[in-house]
Amino acid sequence: MREYKQLGAYGLIIKEEKIVLIKKVGGPYDKKLDLPGGTIEFGERPEETLKRELLEEVGIKVLDWELFDADSVYFEWNYKDDVLVKVHHMGIFFKIKSFENEIINEIKIDKVNNDSIGADWYQISKLSRNELSNTAILELEKLGYVIN
Repeated sequence: MREYKQLGAYGLIIKEEKIVLIKKVGGPYDKKLDLPGGTIEFGERPEETLKRELLEEVGIKVLDWELFDADSVYFEWNYKDDVLVKVHHMGIFFKIKSFENEIINEIKIDKVNNDSIGADWYQISKLSRNELSNTAILELEKLGYVIN
C-alpha cells in the first residue's frame, strides 16, 4: 500500500448560506466538490499559497482573510484497480473576508491548474456528503453546518 501526504492552504468563501467550491478532476477527490486552494510550494507562506491558488482555481484576487483552522483527514483511495493509497490530507483553512473579480465557472486544465475545471456558489443546505471532499465536509461541520 502506498502513502500520499498533502499539505495545503484553502479558502472558505461563504455568503448568504452559499459556499464557493471547485469541481475536481483527477486525484483522490476526482469528480468531487472541494474547497479552493492547494499545495504549499517550497518556501511559500500559507497566505501566499491561498492567494495564488484562489486566483488560479477561482479567478479571484483575495484582499482580506483570517485564519480559521488547521486540521487533517485520513482515508484510503483506490488509485487504480490494484493500487490502494493511504491519503493524509492536511490543511490550513482561511475564511475569505473580501475579494475582487467574479468567480470563474469554467477553467481549462493546464500546467498551472491541473485539478480544477471551475468553481461556483453552492447552497450549503443542499450539499450531500457523497459529492464533497473529506476536507470540505470537515470544515463545513466545524462551521456548524450539518451535511447529510
